[in-house]
Amino acid sequence: MNNYEIFNETNYNVDIDEVKKLIEYFLEYKKLKNVEFNIIFVDNETIRQINRDYRKIDKETDVISFALEENEEVKFEFGRLLGDIYISVPKMLSQAKAYGHSEKREMIFLTVHGLLHLLGYDHMTTEEENIMLKEQELILNGYGV
Repeated sequence: MNNYEIFNETNYNVDIDEVKKLIEYFLEYKKLKNVEFNIIFVDNETIRQINRDYRKIDKETDVISFALEENEEVKFEFGRLLGDIYISVPKMLSQAKAYGHSEKREMIFLTVHGLLHLLGYDHMTTEEENIMLKEQELILNGYGV
């Protein structure tokens, strides 16, 4: 059984039902069973502090994922504890406007991007980026955005 929690720690209205639908699609698409993770929607100051404290980059960003499986010392018998995803709602809204698409599409994109990071996808090299971008597009197209 998969277990996830979604938290909105902002004053913005986040469409939690849409996020849940997306997560269910993503879990089925990736054939994931017995995984646990959290998605936390935060403001710019919170994500800036997280980015500064953990990545040593003192600016806000759109999404940060903490993948627990990257740490080989973390093992669980009951399943996979994937980690946490933090999404900046103000950054999400400004990027939607800047890119000329809906806030819903940006929320879905950032959620998929974060989930893929939890599964080990990355974009540090061109090859990794191409693999991750292709998988993102397949998921977004399959979900209908």
